[in-house]
Amino acid sequence: MKTKFLIVQILLVFGCFGQKYRQERYKNFDKRLFHFGFMLGVNSSDFTVYQKNDAYQTYGLVSLNNDSQPGGQLGILATMKLGTPILRLRFIPTLSFQERVLNYKSLDSVNFKDGIGEERVNSTSLDFPLMLQFRTKRYNNFTAYALIGGQYSIDLQSQEKASQSYIDPFIKIKKNDFQGQIGGGVEFFAPYFKFGLELKYSHGFKSSFIQDWTPVSNPINQLYNKGWWFSIIFEG
Repeated sequence: MKTKFLIVQILLVFGCFGQKYRQERYKNFDKRLFHFGFMLGVNSSDFTVYQKNDAYQTYGLVSLNNDSQPGGQLGILATMKLGTPILRLRFIPTLSFQERVLNYKSLDSVNFKDGIGEERVNSTSLDFPLMLQFRTKRYNNFTAYALIGGQYSIDLQSQEKASQSYIDPFIKIKKNDFQGQIGGGVEFFAPYFKFGLELKYSHGFKSSFIQDWTPVSNPINQLYNKGWWFSIIFEG
């Protein structure tokens, strides 16, 4: 058994050293200054919630939980090489669809039936992320990278200036938002294009919450947009 185990180890070692370096595909990719493509993806949107310190004593709020919900996004991509293939500037104007849910448990049975309520906040946003991309050197037809940057978002579905309904109140969030982003991904080179998988996390710099003194907004102090973004990217 020991002899067989030793033979297997030797074959594995020689097999590793015997692997040939694969021919690089799309060799001219790193020579060009600009590249363009498109992106498809899914997201999981949520809020970072800060309640008022006296939410229980003043408004009878027992708990306020936020649940992330699935969404999707579609964007076009442009990247620019910053002197070296390792460092790039990436811009991806994106149309995204997001939903967040706030679940209330309250002592108030007048505004919350049986003391339980749910508020859904939907957004259709134009996002403008500008990211620095730090890539590894190519190994055969594979690279990995890290991202850091930020994005400006316009919520096309925002009810910021809508008249509030005090019979069926809703949560108001601001139309404009600025978020920081960090993430990473991997890239695979085909003969005529590059295919990538990317994961990002974003979080708002400022609260997007608008206080308008309704039963659903009274206990809340601040709401920050946040979310995870998974994208499939094709770049030529």
